Amino acid sequence: MLNPSIDSLLNKLNSKYTLVTVASKRARVMQEKNDGMVQKPVSFKSVGKALEEIDGGLLYYSIDKKTDVDSVSTTNE
Repeated sequence: MLNPSIDSLLNKLNSKYTLVTVASKRARVMQEKNDGMVQKPVSFKSVGKALEEIDGGLLYYSIDKKTDVDSVSTTNE
């Protein structure tokens, strides 16, 4: 079984496509800055850690209405 489950992740975001986009953007930032927010992650890989952050409510997703550009932000920003 996957941890976190796809069902719990889809309760946080509206679609699988959004989930993939948010997780991949966060994973890339995490690799560059080495700034994971989960204290004891279950996953070893950056994408898994990003999914754990989404499940924990540490990330949120918004769309800039003026430019139609999506952005991923952490609760630290």
